[in-house]
Amino acid sequence: MSEAASTHVALAKSTTKQAPHPQAHPRPGGAAAGTALLPSLAPLLHDWLPRQRWFAGKGHPVAGFTLVSATEILPVDSSTTGPGLLHLLVRVHQPGLPARATGDCYQLLLGVRTTLPPSLASALIGRVTDGPLAGRTVYEGLHDPRLAGLLLERFRRPGPLGALRFERAETIPAGLAPRLLDTEQSNSSLVFGDAYILKILRRVFPGTNPDLELPLALVGEGCGRVPAPVAWFEATTPEPLTLGVLQPFLRGAEDGWQLALAALAEGRDFVPEARALGRATAEVHAALASALPGPDLRLPGTEQLVAGMTQRLESTAQAVPALLPYVPALHAAFEAVAELGHRGRSWATHRVHGDLHLGQTLRAADGFWSLIDFEGEPARPLAERRSPQPPVRDVAGMLRSFDYAARSHRPWSDAWAERCRSAYCEGYADVSGTDPRSEPELLRAHETDKAVYEVLYEARHRPDWLPVPMAAIQRLAAST
Repeated sequence: MSEAASTHVALAKSTTKQAPHPQAHPRPGGAAAGTALLPSLAPLLHDWLPRQRWFAGKGHPVAGFTLVSATEILPVDSSTTGPGLLHLLVRVHQPGLPARATGDCYQLLLGVRTTLPPSLASALIGRVTDGPLAGRTVYEGLHDPRLAGLLLERFRRPGPLGALRFERAETIPAGLAPRLLDTEQSNSSLVFGDAYILKILRRVFPGTNPDLELPLALVGEGCGRVPAPVAWFEATTPEPLTLGVLQPFLRGAEDGWQLALAALAEGRDFVPEARALGRATAEVHAALASALPGPDLRLPGTEQLVAGMTQRLESTAQAVPALLPYVPALHAAFEAVAELGHRGRSWATHRVHGDLHLGQTLRAADGFWSLIDFEGEPARPLAERRSPQPPVRDVAGMLRSFDYAARSHRPWSDAWAERCRSAYCEGYADVSGTDPRSEPELLRAHETDKAVYEVLYEARHRPDWLPVPMAAIQRLAAST
């Protein structure tokens, strides 16, 4: 994965690329200036980046970098030892990932000091030996409360800053202390004084991220099931890239995954909560159908949907041989949807959450459920995540989540999961008027597709969890 930084110095100077037109920085001649910045950081990034939880290219060597933009949020002043905050967008080139030939683009917030205090030792990236930051120590800036607080100040005074632009929808108070959460895998989050939470998107894509786009649309429809965006920032290079979203922090709320595990540990049912979650999901879907409707899924779209599911099944079976005996039966689940399409069946589509599970839900003290994290599955291309889908895709994700919760407890209870699944669908029907189980072929196909995704994920990242989706694969294969 990574090698010692010293082995990369020559490679970095020869393969690190510079964008043809680097973005402006706020202070000409500052640390963000010139073509020497990224080559001087490259040896450190070669070693540090692959070790980050949010780095998507693990297991593939890094060949070089391209600087997309560099902005000094707090200028690095050579006359002082105080910290500076440098915002970088860096494209990482990994030849082993041909599907992303142009390289993934990552957002980095680098603190810069002459000497790193002991309290920030765990945030260390390394000491720069040459270039505009020579002799300075570089570290993960979000760990530094002084630097993290600057982001909230930028929201309070919105507008452009170099390659960045800050926007806000309402007034934000000053003086809220930041703290970095350590629970996320694909992004980073800061909580400010238990009033706001800022999600920093690490791997960024051209276009508006669904985690900003969908909550704004839901708020516009008067849907209260999502925390309304308070502020956000983006890069202006050359197409806008969403970089972060500030939302109210739901103090005292508990996520659905932890609540479900607590119910299991105490031997309690989760039926009332599951039913309420079904109603909340249906309310969100109704608002999304109004704000961001899609075309009906007819034969060409159905064939494309089935083709994508089939391709994912076949490629996963090659990577995880344990799946191979079930491929014919699982393929039949997809073909059942294709057959309905050939008979003239169509389904409504609209924008959906895209990665709905218990961990993407929060219940307030009064029992009110909210849905969060509308980014979709980070591994999927942004264009796919922004495309309209049958709403049953979200339903299938939540049904799989109940199964995951049940199987995380020993002894595992299939009956517990089934009661939750039924209650969730019933709650959904209470609001939508349609029980998702009334379209069994489409629901089974999406559950199967989700289970296949889980098999690949667990095989790569958590092999001990592989029996959980494999049990679902066995059940789904037997039902076709």
